[in-house]
Amino acid sequence: MVDGEAPVDESVVVDGTVTGDESVVADVVELDVEALAAERDSFRDIAQRLQADFENYRKRVSSQTADEVERATGRLAEALLPVLDACEAAFVAHPAEVEPLFNLLLGELRKQGLEAMNLNGQAFDPNLAEAVMREDGDGDGNGNAVVTDVMRSGYTWKGRVLRAALVKVRG
Repeated sequence: MVDGEAPVDESVVVDGTVTGDESVVADVVELDVEALAAERDSFRDIAQRLQADFENYRKRVSSQTADEVERATGRLAEALLPVLDACEAAFVAHPAEVEPLFNLLLGELRKQGLEAMNLNGQAFDPNLAEAVMREDGDGDGNGNAVVTDVMRSGYTWKGRVLRAALVKVRG
C-alpha cells in the first residue's frame, strides 16, 4: 500500500452478504444461470403449448366451417328435390323435350355430391327406402323383401341419405 491510498477491498456483496471468496461468487453466478435456464425452458414449454393449442383451435374451426358449408349445400340440394321430382315427372310424360334439362340439372347436382339411389330389384333396406306398398310373393329367397318398383326416387348427399325412396316391395 502506498501512502495516502485507501486499502483495496476485495470483498463482494452477494445476496446481501459481503464475501471475499471468489468460489462463492462463482456458485451464485452458476445458480443464477441455472435459474435463468429453467425459466427459459418454462417459457419455451408455455409457448409450445400455446402454439399447439392454437393449431388445434385452427383445425377445429376449419373443420366446423367445412361441416357448416356441407350442411348448407345439403339443405340447398334438399330444397331442389321437388324441382328434380317435377323434372322426372315431366321426363316420363315428354322425354324428348325434358331430357336435356333433366340431365343437366341432375349432372350438376351429381358434381356436388348428389346421387340417385338405384333400388329396383335390390333387397329392401329401411335405411334407404320407405315401403309404401307391399305385394305377396317370394322375396330374395332368404325371407327378405325385394324392391319391385320405385315410386319416388331417393337421393344421397355425399354418402348420407338425403331423402328416402318410396318403394313397392315383394315378400
